[in-house]
Amino acid sequence: MIRLARVLEQLQSFNTWLTATYNDIFGRLGPFQNIGPTVLTITSESLPVSDRDWIFPLVGRDAVSLLRGAPAQPWTRRECESAFGALRAEVHLGQWQGQDCYSAQVSPERVDPLEHLQGNLYTLIGRVSDELFTAWGRAVQLQSWLRDHAYCGRCGAPTETADRGRALSCSACQYSQYPRLSPCVIVAITRGEQLLLAAAQHRRAAFYSTLAGFIEPGESAEQAVVREVYEEVGLSVGNLRYFGSQPWPFPGQLMLGFYADYLDGDIRLDEQELSDAGWFSANQLPPIPPATSISGQLIRQFFHSQNS
Repeated sequence: MIRLARVLEQLQSFNTWLTATYNDIFGRLGPFQNIGPTVLTITSESLPVSDRDWIFPLVGRDAVSLLRGAPAQPWTRRECESAFGALRAEVHLGQWQGQDCYSAQVSPERVDPLEHLQGNLYTLIGRVSDELFTAWGRAVQLQSWLRDHAYCGRCGAPTETADRGRALSCSACQYSQYPRLSPCVIVAITRGEQLLLAAAQHRRAAFYSTLAGFIEPGESAEQAVVREVYEEVGLSVGNLRYFGSQPWPFPGQLMLGFYADYLDGDIRLDEQELSDAGWFSANQLPPIPPATSISGQLIRQFFHSQNS
């Protein structure tokens, strides 16, 4: 009973903190933050295994971190093996702060709710730096690729790592598979001093965001913007301006951000995708995504530029 009481106390404390953080991040328009360089350096070469290597431990797609201290910090190899025993399915991520780092699966039986916090990547949004979120996102994406391609997609035989761990190769037919991203566009549509924002039908968080969609085969990013906007809200847009890109590990997209000017049409919702959409100015914004996301960046940059 004492152990259960401690768990409930920790959960209540975390829930209070999470509610305050959500209200602070999602409920107001914060200052614009640039999408800066990441602390994670992606390299193909790794040094011999060391106790000082950084480990991003996972149970499935869930990040595992210490309950106390700064959230979601990576572990040293020595700390991780001491807490969880043997590491499985290690994947080299690159270098974190100058030291080799890996993602690895750990035993769920060794995760202690009194000592460790286990949660999916959504729980890290707004709680950690952009650099740390990017590193965890790469860890999850590579682990998902490793799991989803354990067998050859061409002949069904088991695969094994190849090309210094950057590929999975089939020993039967020699077909090699590399990690792939799904390219997507995300667009902020402007009309004077207003932005078009929309609420998704099946989104976990209750906020309004910019429009987004996957790029179809044979389609340019600019063509995808025009098509997606018309399909989702029935509007015509033009004067596209590229903003920037962001890897988004839900589950493995590369988001290409644009601004576009409204040209013509009345809002007509694709109700399978959206529950609401409208034009908003800076003084009447609904809850919006955090600055961690490129959608939040697009929105903040637009209104920030009006005030500068």
